[in-house]
Amino acid sequence: MPRSVNSVASRARRKKILKETRGNFLSRKNVWTVAKNTYEKGLTYAYRDRKAKKRAFRSLWITRINAAARQHGMNYSQFMGKLAKQNIGLNRKVLADLAMNNPQAFEAIVNSVK
Repeated sequence: MPRSVNSVASRARRKKILKETRGNFLSRKNVWTVAKNTYEKGLTYAYRDRKAKKRAFRSLWITRINAAARQHGMNYSQFMGKLAKQNIGLNRKVLADLAMNNPQAFEAIVNSVK
């Protein structure tokens, strides 16, 4: 009985990964073992950085809120503490957006907690 290797499936599996690594530099795009390592490492980075993105945006929002609150004579910590005391349920994303795009509304919020 002849040996069966199923080269169609093997080629398809390799082509799928080589297609994903198009655009990489030198052998990272066309040498199978290097491309496979590149692809797997890329998936690891993608998973890790989906988590890091959330941290980075939260940090950015806090920086923007702090800068806007300081213009009205209050720092971030005091501002967020007073918001929590008065049960104003705006999250950091919304507050940062108001601080950047609608300073009058942000000023109204600051005045309401003073």
